[in-house]
Amino acid sequence: MQQLNEAIENRILVLDGAMGTMIQEHKLEEADYRGEQYKDWHCDIKGNNDLLAITQANIIKDIHLAYLKAGADIIETNTFNATTISMADYDMQDISKDINIAAAKLAREAADEMTLQTPDKPRFVAGVLGPTSRTASISPDVNDPGKRNVHFDELVEAYTESTLALIEGGVDLILVETIFDTLNAKAALYAVDVVFEQIGYSLPLMISGTITDASGRTLSGQTTEAFYYSMRHAKPFSIGLNCALGPDLLRQYVAELSRVSECAVSAHPNAGLPNEFGEYDMRADEMATHIEEWASAGLLNVVGGCCGSTPSHIKALVEVTTNVAPRKLPDIEIKMRLSGLEPFVH
Repeated sequence: MQQLNEAIENRILVLDGAMGTMIQEHKLEEADYRGEQYKDWHCDIKGNNDLLAITQANIIKDIHLAYLKAGADIIETNTFNATTISMADYDMQDISKDINIAAAKLAREAADEMTLQTPDKPRFVAGVLGPTSRTASISPDVNDPGKRNVHFDELVEAYTESTLALIEGGVDLILVETIFDTLNAKAALYAVDVVFEQIGYSLPLMISGTITDASGRTLSGQTTEAFYYSMRHAKPFSIGLNCALGPDLLRQYVAELSRVSECAVSAHPNAGLPNEFGEYDMRADEMATHIEEWASAGLLNVVGGCCGSTPSHIKALVEVTTNVAPRKLPDIEIKMRLSGLEPFVH
């Protein structure tokens, strides 16, 4: 991916914004989710946003195009919940592969159309592997700490299928994002590695974790630095943080990641915290003010938006980062770096 490497060396790349937020604006009903393809499905499927890559393909492609027209360099496939594990919530695990392929092809078409219009600014597609709806390291039962509702091998199997399908659909990168459980992420990274070995080549890998609250830790308990040390063996193209927090609260953790990371650093925060109605109130200009300061401080190589963000947010981020130099990779001393919940450096 020479074009991608050249681009990230010269400027801060911009990721797209929220898919779910944009889908909600269409106020789709059960029949819309079903489409003609699944009109007789035996259970309710409203809310299965990933399925819309098949049943409402025009809507999903239009959302991709809106972000590309706003200036995004990288768009994410609409596959956040498209693993067999998450699709089982709708008894649709058997069509997980189809959803991933369809979503990847839609994003590919949109990115290629925009690249033709702006050949000096090529656009890229990141195939998204979400965290799934289950966690491998935390018990779902407070009375049984040893209980698990998913195991490592099951996650690997699910992620392997999705990764192969995303690559078949034409993605440029693989993005393992919104990581709340490091063990889930390790299963994803292992699956991706297996797929790369199987197909005989690799794609750039983006990794993005989630600091769940003011504790400064992931849901499975790791600090930002410990999380990075758990992931660095994968030699990612970038590592970053997304979701849960807005840019005001996320900054200190992005700064910590920027300090320790040997690769590019990404961030796509929420548009603030949700209000009492579950809506996000941070305006595009307000979000851009925060990101402008992050960029000026040399924290960023890739930036975008998560929950609540829209094309207007992404356009504002493009405007404040266009003429700002990307973060330079630090010269990090070679030491033994281990991680549990806390980092250990010796």
